[in-house]
Amino acid sequence: MQVDTLPDPDGEAVISNQTQGGGGSASNTAVVLAGLDFDPLLLGSVADDENGHLARRELVAAGVDCTPLEQVTGGATTVKYIVVDETGEVMILANEGANEAFTAADLPDDALSNTGHLHLTSQSPQTALTLAKRATAADVPVSLAPGRRLGYREYGDTLEYADIVFLNSHEEETAREAGLLDGIGAEIVVTRGSEGAARYGRETSRHEGFDAQVVDTAGAGDAFAAGYLAARYTDRVDASPLAVANACGAIAAESLGARTPLSWDAVRDRLD
Repeated sequence: MQVDTLPDPDGEAVISNQTQGGGGSASNTAVVLAGLDFDPLLLGSVADDENGHLARRELVAAGVDCTPLEQVTGGATTVKYIVVDETGEVMILANEGANEAFTAADLPDDALSNTGHLHLTSQSPQTALTLAKRATAADVPVSLAPGRRLGYREYGDTLEYADIVFLNSHEEETAREAGLLDGIGAEIVVTRGSEGAARYGRETSRHEGFDAQVVDTAGAGDAFAAGYLAARYTDRVDASPLAVANACGAIAAESLGARTPLSWDAVRDRLD
């Protein structure tokens, strides 16, 4: 829902537009990667209800392999209500739903050995940790984008296995205050909104970002992560991973909804 302002407690806002579409950090990232000519395999779960079937159909149509996506009998597929103000800032309301029925034990043994990268989002910390360990044992690089749940879920052990960690500036502050980034060997990639992004680790670099007519920032971080990973694994563009990631994030912020189909042509246009 687009509103004129995010209301204070006991306040009221005027809805100017509303729409419905797929979301979820992992699936948002997968859709962008599919648009950038990768073959993403999505791990997760939905309920066996209309929203669950709709989610699967949308993802398959976008080019995402949903073979391991479980459909759980009973319950409901997770639904989030995103309220966006005129500056693109968001407020999110969510139910738990069936999105964490998938566990690491549900992933076939050969699935990781046949992939080139494991990207984890904000699932159960135990599931994330087990998958990260399995990927490391199979010499598969791991990235982690814990999102808002970093503040109240225990991802410290998983961070030890991550090669890349994606955070926004608020999440970075939370992680550093808790000492979660101390001594880990991961490459830390931090988005800073209109100020671009930075990378810390063995090398430090920054990119100032791109101008964008911001409509909705929901999903922009997922598009950023997908662009960064895509640039690490292809030479389709002559630009740094930070530049490609910022281009993807800017494009995503200019459209309503959490999921943005992207292409290399669109990325090149923004880079130019």
